[in-house]
Amino acid sequence: MRRAGILMPVFSLASPFGIGTFSKEAYEFIDFLKEAGQSCWQILPIGPTGFGDSPYQSASTFAGNPYFIDPVTLKENGLLSEEELWSYDFGSDPEKIDYGKLYNFRYLLLKHAFDRFAEQGGLADKDYLSFKKQEAGWLDDYSLFMALKRKQGGKSWLDWPKELRERQAAALNSARKDLEELIEFFCFQQYEFFLQWNKLHAYAAKQGIEIIGDVPFFVSLDSCDVWSHPDAFEMSASHTPRAVAGTADGQIWGNPVYDWKTMKKDHYAWWINRMRHALRFYDVLRIDHFHGFLSCFAVPYGDKDTKQGKLEKGPGKEFFDEVRRQLGDIRMIAEDLGSVTEENQKLLADTGIPGMKILQYAFTSWDSIYMPHKIEKRSVVYTGNHDNPTTVSWAMGLNEGEMRFTRAYIRSWNTDYNGFTWDMIREAYHTPADLCIIPIGDYLCLKEEGRINTPGTAQGNWTWRLRPNFLSSDLARDIRGLAEVYSRIPPKKEA
Repeated sequence: MRRAGILMPVFSLASPFGIGTFSKEAYEFIDFLKEAGQSCWQILPIGPTGFGDSPYQSASTFAGNPYFIDPVTLKENGLLSEEELWSYDFGSDPEKIDYGKLYNFRYLLLKHAFDRFAEQGGLADKDYLSFKKQEAGWLDDYSLFMALKRKQGGKSWLDWPKELRERQAAALNSARKDLEELIEFFCFQQYEFFLQWNKLHAYAAKQGIEIIGDVPFFVSLDSCDVWSHPDAFEMSASHTPRAVAGTADGQIWGNPVYDWKTMKKDHYAWWINRMRHALRFYDVLRIDHFHGFLSCFAVPYGDKDTKQGKLEKGPGKEFFDEVRRQLGDIRMIAEDLGSVTEENQKLLADTGIPGMKILQYAFTSWDSIYMPHKIEKRSVVYTGNHDNPTTVSWAMGLNEGEMRFTRAYIRSWNTDYNGFTWDMIREAYHTPADLCIIPIGDYLCLKEEGRINTPGTAQGNWTWRLRPNFLSSDLARDIRGLAEVYSRIPPKKEA
């Protein structure tokens, strides 16, 4: 079945509170998707952001981002006063996120809500207690980790006192008593996040919109995941990494490397739990860095270069066989970009997981595998994704020969970049790919200001926001027109 969707991060939604939230604007965006004949909303990871404000460097792969909790909903539920709601400055630019102001003030706002929740007896409420019990498998460690991190002045857990770093039972028990209120505060944040997300997710389902969400391959070294499950990674007895990920050509990413041999013994339990948990957030999982399941370049921890690094094999197809054995035939998309090897293509074919095709990569040569006529049905086509420039910016960077070739191929004689971008979108819709995903920035013909992330840079990413009331019915009608012409609107279900 041919379908279409839009790539739009939650943080990019319009909001008066400095960052996109699970607010009325999120519900309005779902309505826009339906009006535009779309079937899917692709979002990025929705966990707490970490280094560089990246959603791919989270403090936890299980927790939700507290910044996404809608303050207006808290007020409507009696947890914030009108004065408290508007007491803090979260940034004045409606098109840019100010993460510094969010860090300084968002938790103060949430603390008001938590204090009122506690005053009203919420800590003894049966729904809250039920949530804590149900999520204890990850929430107990996460809330303790975040409380300890706050007490340690934000330092990495690798720099904590030895007894905390190594999770000695006496030290952890003592910390739980000393930090009881702070631990409860972090539990409350997750409770509110889950309440609001579950409601939004259910609304999307009712409107016929599926959520496509990312499962990052790597986790942050400074995360609760590594601190609480060191056995899943290549760690020493003193809980320091033996190796971190990088590339043979000199890049050191710093993410811990998985201990696949150890994980195989318990049938990849940590990974399976992680994917089972992700299925509560998303309907379709986009598996980031898919070729990491085949191999990973590991660099000895502490090395300043990658000369002593080596390629370590991953579990390959065996892992995905185990996923399906335990979780059923779940739907996945493979982020297979940047590794077009025979081995990688075989894993895609053997697992039956559709890969990604980026049209911006197609017109670099006549024989590119991303050329539209080479795109197979079992795939997902994009003009670009969150790591690419907007299509307008990309087009402006083409040389004369590349532009001439691209125009001839997609039959675009528009002399302006906006019209050319819509012709690129039309070409994506036209391909045989079962699913077509277009970033919202391309529909809006944004230039560099609409770029979400520039790989290899640590600052200035993940900040773009949609202007309030910027999505019109006219735009929805134009998008729907494409979906209708190229048969990407699913048939209506019979009552």
